[in-house]
Amino acid sequence: MTMDMQTYRDGRKQATEAAEAIREALAGLDLPESVWGSVRPMVTRSGKPYVHIGMVRADAAEAMAEAMRAPAESEQGQV
Repeated sequence: MTMDMQTYRDGRKQATEAAEAIREALAGLDLPESVWGSVRPMVTRSGKPYVHIGMVRADAAEAMAEAMRAPAESEQGQV
């Protein structure tokens, strides 16, 4: 099954915006470009947008996890 060009463009746009958001967030954690430089937008054959993050060092993964937990922990403290 072949997707139409507009489906691809829409998926690519969404994936690119999401990939850029992830790159900015990782750079904001002061992680080196070697961590966030490989983040890529991907589009499946059906047009679904994805972001490929790839393999990261354990310390970078810990920094990412800590940053993701922080908002949830601060919300729990406000209840």
